[in-house]
Amino acid sequence: MNRKRYDAAVIGGGLAGWIAAIELARAGKSVVLLEKSNRMGGRARTADKRGVLFNLGGHALYLGGELHAVLQEWGVQLEGGRASSSPFAIWHNQVFPMPADPVKLLASPLLSWRGKTELVRLLFKLGRIATDTLETASLREWAEKEIGEPMARHIFYALCRTATFTQDPDLQAAGPVLKQVQRSLKNGVLYINGGWQTIVDRLEALAVSAGVHILSGKAVSAVEQTDGAVSRVTCSDGETFELSQVISTLPPADTYRLVRNAEHTMLRRWKEEARSSMAACLDLGLKRLPIPGRNLAFGLDQPVFFSNQSASAKLSEHGTIVVHLLKYNNTGGSEPKADERMLEQTMSLLHPGWEREVVERQYLPAMPVVHDYMHLGRTSRFPGPAVPEIRGLYVAGDWASHGEMLADAAAASARRAARQAAAELDRIGRRAGAEPVSLLSV
Repeated sequence: MNRKRYDAAVIGGGLAGWIAAIELARAGKSVVLLEKSNRMGGRARTADKRGVLFNLGGHALYLGGELHAVLQEWGVQLEGGRASSSPFAIWHNQVFPMPADPVKLLASPLLSWRGKTELVRLLFKLGRIATDTLETASLREWAEKEIGEPMARHIFYALCRTATFTQDPDLQAAGPVLKQVQRSLKNGVLYINGGWQTIVDRLEALAVSAGVHILSGKAVSAVEQTDGAVSRVTCSDGETFELSQVISTLPPADTYRLVRNAEHTMLRRWKEEARSSMAACLDLGLKRLPIPGRNLAFGLDQPVFFSNQSASAKLSEHGTIVVHLLKYNNTGGSEPKADERMLEQTMSLLHPGWEREVVERQYLPAMPVVHDYMHLGRTSRFPGPAVPEIRGLYVAGDWASHGEMLADAAAASARRAARQAAAELDRIGRRAGAEPVSLLSV
């Protein structure tokens, strides 16, 4: 049996895996990054279809968020542009301009005078709310109490869906959602030239320069323990890695399956309480946009979203326009054909005749948005980073949120896990009576 020894292993080659591995390596630890796929990046990969670049689902980098902060700290420069500030709203199969400027909003035919007044008041109020005090109330409880006019509530819920990519107002914790809406309204988002593959490629370069040992096509079959502490990782091809620290960036159910007797640990609770958020995604490469200027739209009575990402970022080499449509499906079942028809009908409403302009197409009927989000009923408010019953085992990923959302949760949880693992390695080194050293040997 082939055995190799490292200080730590990181399981999963998505954003959380890259960030955790880089953080550990920069702390002077020897790290192996294990990814079961032959291609790194997870859901941050970008598909290249004859020069047209499609992300795997709707991706926008929240400026001012945790992922943006990590990339800035590490000197990762990204080019692109901000999303349109002149959105449209869909209501009863009609399209209405929805100015982001509160003053211009007063001219919208979509709202009554009372609704306009209440929405303007709400937009100003959102920037001042202390969101940390609202984690025990559902989003719907907060909205029904604070927003009296029905259309203003519809618009508010659409803002929340757009900011969080999730539709579950009865169970979503109000505080984290409102914080995300605040960030969205204040800082905006960035669409990235070359798609999110650009981020993956930059992180891979940082990992290589930091000395991370990267193995793709390497599926982990078990995280083994001795006397309640991590001792090795075993792969499906029989290769083992002896080490004392493991960070799993897999979904909670997948991490649970890797650990013997996991039913007696917090992994079981995290798995059983997780509420994944799903979406149906339709991406189109178009020769032209039938109605110029309609670059951003959200549904008020339908859980749909549209964005022309090419209005902000370069996503093709030959001028093809890349647009993205998304239907929020939350945790319930979906009907792929029906969802695809709804997205096509949304496109027809916004851009009649779009079918004649299509050069490339990608439909993802069941794309995971996050594997869990902060919701009522969680008995463990903040999952991870440590699995308390198993020394040296940590979790990270978009589901291991301590209040962050989406890719920001992946970035923040990865840093939490890596820093705790590095501190534990330092403690082990001090206890052995020596400075921490790399354990790598082949």
